[in-house]
Amino acid sequence: MHDFCFTIPYGLILMVGGLVGYIKKRSMASLAGGVGTGLLLVLAGFLSLKAFDKRKNSYLALVIETVCAAALTFIMGQRYMQTSKIMPAGIIAGISVLMTGFYVYKIATGGNHIPAKAE
Repeated sequence: MHDFCFTIPYGLILMVGGLVGYIKKRSMASLAGGVGTGLLLVLAGFLSLKAFDKRKNSYLALVIETVCAAALTFIMGQRYMQTSKIMPAGIIAGISVLMTGFYVYKIATGGNHIPAKAE
């Protein structure tokens, strides 16, 4: 599975969550954190997709994705430990720890595997 297949939906979920947090609670932290991180992840996913179209790997995109997911795991994990609230901290921390593991796996295995060119 290619990183962009999960990264773009993950980024969109964060963006929607940030917007919902802002609309419901007028939380600028939700807006900035969710939309900002989500947008960065969508852009990294798009960068990875474009590199894949050129039959290359984008290690820059993988590093950006890994750093964002690890940061969200740490920040939202701490928030969950402090508040014990599943929504949104527990869910985002859980998704982010899975995504961090996936990105580390992708880095360890050499990125996206480019299929042999059909002749």
